[in-house]
Amino acid sequence: MRCPFCSAQDTRVLDTRLADDGDQVKRRRECLSCKERFTTFEIVELALPRIIKRNGARVAFDESKLRSGMQRALEKRPVEVDAVEAAINRIKKTLAGKGEREVHAHEVGEMVMKELSALDHVAYVRFASVYRSFEDVSEFTAMIENLPKK
Repeated sequence: MRCPFCSAQDTRVLDTRLADDGDQVKRRRECLSCKERFTTFEIVELALPRIIKRNGARVAFDESKLRSGMQRALEKRPVEVDAVEAAINRIKKTLAGKGEREVHAHEVGEMVMKELSALDHVAYVRFASVYRSFEDVSEFTAMIENLPKK
């Protein structure tokens, strides 16, 4: 591993621990040249399927699009960043676990709505109203009536 401070090639691992519920390996390293210490994280690179859009176009899975869509729905809502990251990781694991090369965007949208429903009902309704292209208030009312009571 190259040192981020002096760019030397030789570093040594001081400590290794599991992080993020065992999904990451956290390593504390020291540069043998400049003696600076830094932390690295190792994660498994998941083979995520391509997404089939509504118009038939096939695009690579883009985690930043998933994150921005969820963050837009969760804007100004009392949801912790860690909870959102955990939801994104669950969606990615589900997609990778399917073992398919291509997945319809509709399936990803349904996964997002399921996660948002568990995180925050207001965010769920926000996302669903855009995702399902609600035309009038009766569709909002029907969705809100179907939400589980807390």
